[in-house]
Amino acid sequence: MVLPLGYLVVRAGGAGSRALAVAADPQTLQVLGNTALLAAVVGIGGAALGVPLAWLTTRTDLPGRRVWAVLCAVPLVIPTYVGGFAFVAALGPRGMLQSVLAPLGVDRLPELYGLPGAALALTLFTYPYVLLTVRSALLGMDPALEEASRGLGRTPLQTFVRVTLPQLRPAIGAGALLVVLYALSDFGAVSLLRFNSFTRVIYVQYQAAFDRTPAAVLALVLVALTLVVLAVEARTRGRARYHRTGGGVRRPVQPAPLGRWRWPATVFCAGVVALALVLPLTVIVYWLVRGLAAGEPLRLTWTAALNSVRASGMAAVLAACAALPIAVLGVRHRGRLAAALERATYLGYALPGIVVALALVFFGIRYAGPLYQTLALLVLAYVVRFLPQAVGATRSSVLQVPPSVEEAARSLGRTGPAVLLTVTAPLVRPGVLAGAALVFLTAMKELPATLLLGPAGYPTLATTIWGAASEAFFARAAAPALLLVLLSGVPLAFLLRSRELGGPA
Repeated sequence: MVLPLGYLVVRAGGAGSRALAVAADPQTLQVLGNTALLAAVVGIGGAALGVPLAWLTTRTDLPGRRVWAVLCAVPLVIPTYVGGFAFVAALGPRGMLQSVLAPLGVDRLPELYGLPGAALALTLFTYPYVLLTVRSALLGMDPALEEASRGLGRTPLQTFVRVTLPQLRPAIGAGALLVVLYALSDFGAVSLLRFNSFTRVIYVQYQAAFDRTPAAVLALVLVALTLVVLAVEARTRGRARYHRTGGGVRRPVQPAPLGRWRWPATVFCAGVVALALVLPLTVIVYWLVRGLAAGEPLRLTWTAALNSVRASGMAAVLAACAALPIAVLGVRHRGRLAAALERATYLGYALPGIVVALALVFFGIRYAGPLYQTLALLVLAYVVRFLPQAVGATRSSVLQVPPSVEEAARSLGRTGPAVLLTVTAPLVRPGVLAGAALVFLTAMKELPATLLLGPAGYPTLATTIWGAASEAFFARAAAPALLLVLLSGVPLAFLLRSRELGGPA
């Protein structure tokens, strides 16, 4: 985190008064407002979708709830640059839907570009951050209080609002924070949907101007906005604690009966899956079929797939290992240093991938020549960018572990590291695994850092898809896009179906 920020400060500081002029420019302030509004809308939308979906798939008798849990999480693997184009192709003014409605006299659909389209696309592809984080918290929560509430005559919905929801506050905050930070740093969807957020403007500055100082100044403004978001989240979270009061073994959950709301809840899940998963996959399949019909060869790039899995897997393991001590330090040993360390991890996630990548390129060329254009530098970029995903999920699980369990282990003579590895780590395993899955899935589809830092002759699925799609060869991009979704969906489905995370069907 220090390296990217140092790169920005050096670049901006060398401009002197010109840097202040760029930061205070009316256009910069307009972009600041656009970015803040987009992040707020996407954060609220992600929580509005993710929280009820997590509850429905863990605490109720929703028909096929385990299947819905997997399907509702899969949109996380769809890159925004693929999903954004799918929205334009399907729902744009002259898109596929308009072609279907043309016989009914519909000549043109409403414009999808700008804030509405960007917010819709980002919400539908980021709500799984909230879903997985809240679901992990629900699966680690003792259901005794909820069962007692229903035993007193409260309906499942009343129990959820009055009993369950307050206990989920840390998990909701962690998931929503990830969604907001993703919205602040996304480039693909906002560019395709023509919405001027900081990432799009910064990228244009980097590409179009020889002097990259204005882009560095804009990136620092984005970092300042991120610090405001983190401060607001910390103030909202407060010093509340939410620990499980039962014993070490969690009792099986008795699903809450939805009654007459079973089928409306099913329709809600189906609607979300249709927009966030079926629609983009349909467009991808359309590209594939159209390409095959035109004689385009089917390109299944197994080398790129293996490279993607290798780099993303290494980043997921490293991020999970780093997230555990950071989360424990932030929860158990609160102080200025611990809070600063925890908050610092989120800065790398908020920085645009292009900025992190260029900073590491600068570092590699100037100070670490042997690391330049190596897999190690690419994995480092992934860890810097996506460590907050692992920290957020792990922190929610640590909050549910009573401190008395760790204190008892220390009273028996175990050292701090031994308690962390033998007591805390097993208890927070669902959160650690969820965090690792989030890092793996996001690293699989990371584009700017992979383009700039990937070793020579090291193609990945993300770079293969972008190389074809950026030149409008969408049929050529279809096969690797489907392969990316399938490969990324396998570990996610495994985690959701595992004994630690799945619960009863």
